[in-house]
Amino acid sequence: MSRIGRLPVEVPSGVDVIVNGTHVHIKGPKGEMEHTFPSLLEISYGEGEIIVTRLSEDRKIRAFHGMTRALLNNMVIGVTEGFLKELELVGVGYRANMSGKNLVLNVGYSHPVEITPPDGITFDVAGDSRKVTVSGHDKQQVGQIAADIRKVRPPEPYKGKGIRYKGEHVRRKAGKVGKVM
Repeated sequence: MSRIGRLPVEVPSGVDVIVNGTHVHIKGPKGEMEHTFPSLLEISYGEGEIIVTRLSEDRKIRAFHGMTRALLNNMVIGVTEGFLKELELVGVGYRANMSGKNLVLNVGYSHPVEITPPDGITFDVAGDSRKVTVSGHDKQQVGQIAADIRKVRPPEPYKGKGIRYKGEHVRRKAGKVGKVM
């Protein structure tokens, strides 16, 4: 039995769950999410918890068991607490600003880069304009948008300049060796 898949997903009060076969709709204070899972599993809701059971011991079904439970758990956490990713801008003159809902990045290009958030995603820039927070209720979408922002100017290995995740370690390379003057 899957160690993750066999655990029930605890649903806190104030969260509405509607299970229709393999289609699950979850609504909470931060938003609402829905997903249709493979019909290889049985999803049931009762007494404040969601339980995922598999219909057979086939290898493919076993692979979906833990993943389905983890996705359901992320949906419940997303609509109650939400998810966030923090990014840091490292470099002289690198800064971020807000223009309405849009994020404007000045990261060494001849022009500012403007990023428009999709529905359910919000950007926040800290006071020193070197920290950007991406938040939302969908874990996959928050991670993808944070990766897209990082892709604008990924950290380079020689000076370490660029956009990086908070706490990310950038492996530094040595510069030229044997320079003769």
